[in-house]
Amino acid sequence: MIRKRIEKGDSMQQILDKYEISILKIIASSDRPLGSWIIENKLKEKNIEISTATIGRVLSKLESNNYLIKERNKGRTITEEGRMAIQKAEVINKINFHKEKIDQIITSELLENFSMVIQARKAIERETVVLATRYITEEELNHLEHILKIQREKSENNESIAEEDIEFHKTIAKASRNIVLESMYNIIATFKQQSRIFEDLREQVNSPYSRYHEKIYEAIRKGDESLARKIMEEHLDNLMKDVLAFWGRYKDEDQSNLVGSEDI
Repeated sequence: MIRKRIEKGDSMQQILDKYEISILKIIASSDRPLGSWIIENKLKEKNIEISTATIGRVLSKLESNNYLIKERNKGRTITEEGRMAIQKAEVINKINFHKEKIDQIITSELLENFSMVIQARKAIERETVVLATRYITEEELNHLEHILKIQREKSENNESIAEEDIEFHKTIAKASRNIVLESMYNIIATFKQQSRIFEDLREQVNSPYSRYHEKIYEAIRKGDESLARKIMEEHLDNLMKDVLAFWGRYKDEDQSNLVGSEDI
């Protein structure tokens, strides 16, 4: 017996097809109007085979959508609307890519791996943050403050803060002056738990960007080792709750999306 499944979520509808995107990008990269023949050759350079007739139809469509302007006997140039269309298409591709990645890798094994990584981080980082509070230099404190500034700006613009997340925790590990703990954290970081995919996971359970990093920074700056340890533990406990919340929601959706049956 086979159960029919309804997809857990459709990909966002793309506004341009691959040929339209490629042609718009070629024209956008040129400082002069381009004709069909030049466009065809540039497409071939990218290993994209498309007939001259098809190129003509695509150009006409893009022009009718106000993405291109035709200059008599010279070719076409891109409009501001065309540049915006490229940006929107790329954003949609990124969103769909991350959705597909999540759908592909969400398994009980993933949950177990995420859980183990967070548990390991908690064991390591509650010690590194205490030692960092004790030994951190003024230069390292300034670096943490700079990282937080970038995180705030990116968070306000709905941009990924994964790189800053890793840099923040790496700086603390280095400031601990314990090369064993620092090495252990660097190994944990290679598991990609602090990644864009994990950020997407947290977004899906409506867990907003928190201020734990600011609280950790303030505890370190004040030299309060006990408080720094407490907040770091809370921070990582909160990450674990997000993983478990997403997993519970994912399983509920998976069950509700199982409909009908069919014998073969």
